Amino acid sequence: MDQLLSYAKQKQTDMIALTRELVECESPSDSPEAIRRFVDLFAEKVADIADCKRVAGGHLQCTFRLPGKKKTGQVMALGHSDTVYPLGTLAKMPFRQSKDRLWGPGVLDMKAGIVFFVFAMRALRDLDIPVNRKVLLQLNSDEEVGSDSSRPLTEKEARRSAAVLVLEPGQGMNGMLKTARKGVGDYLVAVKGKAAHAGVDFANGASAILELARQIEKISSFTQPERGITVNPGVISGGTRTNVIAAEAQVEVDIRIARMKDGAGLDKKFRSLKAVDKRCTVTVTGGLNRPPMERTAGIVALFQKAKALGLELGVELEESSTGGGSDGNLTAALGIPTLDGLGGVGEGAHAPNESILIDRMADRTALLAKLVQAI
Repeated sequence: MDQLLSYAKQKQTDMIALTRELVECESPSDSPEAIRRFVDLFAEKVADIADCKRVAGGHLQCTFRLPGKKKTGQVMALGHSDTVYPLGTLAKMPFRQSKDRLWGPGVLDMKAGIVFFVFAMRALRDLDIPVNRKVLLQLNSDEEVGSDSSRPLTEKEARRSAAVLVLEPGQGMNGMLKTARKGVGDYLVAVKGKAAHAGVDFANGASAILELARQIEKISSFTQPERGITVNPGVISGGTRTNVIAAEAQVEVDIRIARMKDGAGLDKKFRSLKAVDKRCTVTVTGGLNRPPMERTAGIVALFQKAKALGLELGVELEESSTGGGSDGNLTAALGIPTLDGLGGVGEGAHAPNESILIDRMADRTALLAKLVQAI
């Protein structure tokens, strides 16, 4: 058996224990105090093998002390400490081990992936396998809410890196790696009309709700599935009472694009929205938040390297694309070879059935170690 795979299998009980500790340290994006507790716990767990630095905004950078005398450049591993679950979720969704899985809030997205990377680095140290580059693990505290604070830090470190390994979950129950992701954005389309009494003075009113309905119909036509462009009016609000013609209404819109070149055209369509009822006004704000992760030659080469290393572990790795975004979008857009989906294999991210397969913990850990050593 491959020595790295053998090591990971021997450490599986320890890996499960650390995964449990991280899952049971709840860390929702909107709680700086909870994020701080998680960061402190994680830094303590890796203090014997890494030098950790806390960065404003709750982010954490850990530089691992690994074998190899001369190191040139950097490999960046990218993860996030925050989850979508509010404090107290553990009461109704506790961590548990059953049916060959680990269950719990954030176990798949993405605390297991972080654990895999820690034990991959322990494997390189304990087996005295030299690496050619400095290895940095960055945990962002705001990935689930758009990465506004962490983005400059992520891009700065990515530019210093030969490759970026993203510890997000794999795709599907066979854990496909991700070589392409859609870009993600949000628009807010707000309409102002004219209030009037719906019974006494109907003709004098200009309904913002009616105008918004017309705009939503137009916005929905921006979707072009054949080009990987989807536009979803997801949240609408407006009006005050049924007997008042609405003076204000708005819609929050999610957009996804597969190619960066489609972003400008889509933005132009949003900015060109005009009121049908000239008594109303339409205001558009927002835009693209994460650029798409496009399948470049550098990404393909990195995947092919991972695929070859996977065969050494007895695993046939496949690649995939997804409509969801991650911080890997940011690094790939800079032209840095980025491989995503290297974390847990399972299902139910952001859902009550969130879980990972225990029997895929070892090969994922060994793969991460091999990639770091090979880059």
